[in-house]
Amino acid sequence: MRQLRGAVAGTRPDMPRSTGRSRLPQAWLTAPKVGAGIGLLGIFVLLALLGPVIAPYDPSATGGEALAPPSLLHLFGTTATGEDVFSQVLTGARLSLEVGLVAALFGELLAVIVGVTSGYLGGLADEGLSAVNNVFLVIPVLPLQIVLVEYLGAQSWVVLALVIAATAWPHGARRLRAQTLSIRRRDYIQAARAMGEPNWRIIGFEIVPNLLAIVATGFLFQVTFAIVVQASLAFLGLGDPRQWSWGTILYWAGNNNAFLLGAWWWYVPPGLCLAFLGMGLALVNLGIDEVINPRLRGAGQVKDRLPAPATGPSAGPEPDKDAVLAIRGLRVEYATPHGSLQAVRGVDLTLRRGQVLGIAGESGSGKSTLAYAVTRLLKAPGRVVEGQVLYRPRDEGSQWVDLLKLPPEELRRFRWERLSMVFQAAMNSLNPVLTVSAQLIDTLATHRPGMTPAARVERAGELLDLVGIDRSRLSAYPHQLSGGQRQRVMIAMALALDPEVMIMDEPTTALDVVVQREILSRLVRLRQQLGITMVFITHDLSLLAEIADTIAVMYAGKVVEYGPARSVTRSPSHPYTAALLASFPSLHGRRRDLQGIRGVPPDLRALPGGCAFHPRCPEAVAACAERIPLLTALGASRQVACLMREPSAVAKLSSQQRAPLHAASAGGAEA
Repeated sequence: MRQLRGAVAGTRPDMPRSTGRSRLPQAWLTAPKVGAGIGLLGIFVLLALLGPVIAPYDPSATGGEALAPPSLLHLFGTTATGEDVFSQVLTGARLSLEVGLVAALFGELLAVIVGVTSGYLGGLADEGLSAVNNVFLVIPVLPLQIVLVEYLGAQSWVVLALVIAATAWPHGARRLRAQTLSIRRRDYIQAARAMGEPNWRIIGFEIVPNLLAIVATGFLFQVTFAIVVQASLAFLGLGDPRQWSWGTILYWAGNNNAFLLGAWWWYVPPGLCLAFLGMGLALVNLGIDEVINPRLRGAGQVKDRLPAPATGPSAGPEPDKDAVLAIRGLRVEYATPHGSLQAVRGVDLTLRRGQVLGIAGESGSGKSTLAYAVTRLLKAPGRVVEGQVLYRPRDEGSQWVDLLKLPPEELRRFRWERLSMVFQAAMNSLNPVLTVSAQLIDTLATHRPGMTPAARVERAGELLDLVGIDRSRLSAYPHQLSGGQRQRVMIAMALALDPEVMIMDEPTTALDVVVQREILSRLVRLRQQLGITMVFITHDLSLLAEIADTIAVMYAGKVVEYGPARSVTRSPSHPYTAALLASFPSLHGRRRDLQGIRGVPPDLRALPGGCAFHPRCPEAVAACAERIPLLTALGASRQVACLMREPSAVAKLSSQQRAPLHAASAGGAEA
C-alpha cells in the first residue's frame, strides 16, 4: 500500500516526499537580492516601531543652533529653527510606512475585487467594471489626488491613505482581470462550475489562490507608490504639516530654501530613506517575480562558456564518413537554487546522412533538452558544460564544424539553412494574427533577401504542396486550420530553406491516431523525395519502429540502448527498452496484457546511486545500486548500458538466461 500511495502521489516510496515546491520558499528567502531587500525593509520597520522612542530629541523642539551641520550632538544636523533632523527622520518613518501599508492594503483589495470579478463574470459586469477602470486609468492621478485631499481636508493620515488607495487600484485591477480571463477557461474551473459551486466560492477558493504571487507583487508596488505619493503631497503642503513624515521634512526644507542655503543635511537623509525603502521593496518584488517565472531564476548567472569557432573535432575519434551530425560527450546542466541539475549526462550519438535517428524515452529523460542543446536554442538557466556537436556539410572536402563554437552571426545563418527544427506542441508555434503565407514568407525574407516577392509567394505555395495542403490555405489564419494542418504548416516552415537535417521534437503530440498516421506517411514521403536527414523524438518507441533507421533510448539524461531500429524493437536488450515496448499494444501476433513500468522516473536532483533505472528494474541486483553502467558494445552495431549485459555478468548466467541476450546480439549483427 505504501508503494501504491507513492505511485499515485507521483513520488517514489523510497525517496523523500518533499519537492521543489516545498523547498522553494526557503530558497527564495536565501536568495541574495531577496535577503538584501528583506534586510532593508527590516531596518525601516524597526525605525517605524522604535523611532519615536529612541529619537534623542523632540522632533518639533526648537531653540538649538540653526542650520548646524552634522555632528556628534546632531547626527543629521539641524533645521533653520534648530530642530534635530535625525529625530525628525526617526519619527517620520512611522507615518510614511503607515500610509504606505494602509493605502496598499485597501488599494490592492479593491484591485482584486474589481479585476477578478470582472474577468470571471464577463458580460455586462465585465463591461461595466472595465469602463470604470478605464476612466480611472485616463484621469491624471496626481491632480486627482490633490483635488480629493483639498476637498476632504485630509488632516488625518488615514484619510490620506484612503485617497491614495482610491486612485491606485486601476493598474492592478487590469492586470488581474487579464490573468483571470485566462484562468477561468481552465479545466478545474469548468469542473467547479459543473459541480455547482457558487461564483463567490470559485473566485475565492479556485481563482484567487492562483493569483497570490501577482497580488503580492501588486501590493509591494502599491506600498512603494503610496509612500512616494504621500511624500509628494506632503512636500506640496497637503496634509497636516505638524505630523512628521519624510515628506513633511522635505516640505519644511523646501519652504526654508535649504537647497539654496547649502543645508544638504536637511533634505538628503529623508530622500535617501525613500530611495533605500523603495530599493528594498523592489528587491523583494524581484524575488517574487522569480517565484512566478522560474526562467528568471539564475538569469544573468549563466554565461556562455563556449570558446571561439573550431574547424575540426578537438577530442575523440573522427566520426565515420557517412555521418552528417555527431554528438560527443554532451552534458547539459540547469542552474537551480539547490545546485546544478544534470539533464543530459554524456550523450554520444551519430546521425548518418539520409537516415532517421529516433530518440525515445519518458518525460524528463532529456530528449528535448538534447535537441535544444544541439540547435543552440537552450535558454537560461540551462547551459552546455561539456561536449561537442559536430556537423559536416554535404559539400565535398568540407571539414567538421563544432556547432557549439559557432559565433552568433554564423549560427544564425546555419539555423534553418542547414538544420531546422519542428518544436514540441508545434501547433501553438504559429502566430495567431498572421496568415500562413505571411509566416512562410517571413522565413524566406530573412534568409533569402535576394528573392523577389513573387518568388517567395511561389515558394510558399510549393511548401504547402510538399506537405499536402491546398495552396488556397495560404491566406488562412492558424485558427482556421485543423490540428493536423497546423502541424504540417510547421513542417513546411522547417523545409523552407531546404535544410539537410531536421529535428522533430514530438511532432505528433496531441494529435489523434488517424492524423498521426497522416503525418508519419507524409514524413516518409518527404524523406524519400528530398533525402532529408531527421532526428525524430517521441515517447512512443513502437512508433519509431515504422520510421527510424536507428534508435537511441534515453533514461535520466543518458542513452541506455542504441542500435538499429529493427534490432532494438524486435529484441530489446536493456530492461527499460523492453518495458517501454511492453507498454504499447502490438498490432501483430497474439493478444497480451500491457505491462506498465512500475514507479516513476527519478528526480534528477537526487538520482539513485549506481544505475538510475535500478529502483524500477525487474532484473536489478545489488551491484546495480553501486556501479554506473557504461554504454558497451553488444554485437556489431548495438550498444547497451546495463551491468547485467556486460560480458563478466553474462558469463555467470545460465544458458536459458543467455538466450535473449544472444538474440539481441544476433539481431544487431544482422541489422
